[in-house]
Amino acid sequence: MSSRVRVRIRVHGLGEAEGELIKVYAPLTVEALLRRLPIEGRAHPIEGGLSILIGLRRGEEKAVRRVEAGTIAYWPMEDSLCLYHSPSTPYTPVNRVGRITQGLETLRDVRAGSRIRIEEA
Repeated sequence: MSSRVRVRIRVHGLGEAEGELIKVYAPLTVEALLRRLPIEGRAHPIEGGLSILIGLRRGEEKAVRRVEAGTIAYWPMEDSLCLYHSPSTPYTPVNRVGRITQGLETLRDVRAGSRIRIEEA
């Protein structure tokens, strides 16, 4: 299986973005995410992006304290997947699991409660 898996991020009523989950960032977390695809949920605003509660219940794995614009991360403390449209310093460490490769601007317009679906591309 490839070390990078392409994903499509659909935001209901706004459009879509593309990204990839990258296994070397956090192999166990990425594997758990891949088994759950497609992931659907509602957006919750966070500093520099948005999060989606996913019920994965994983701990820290190669966790980082700063993220770049375009980072896809799993946030253990909130048990959510985070999509960052701007550089940010999360409240607690996150497991970087991928990056957004196209359509980052779409995520800047997401409102609280927007429906989001992440699926394999």
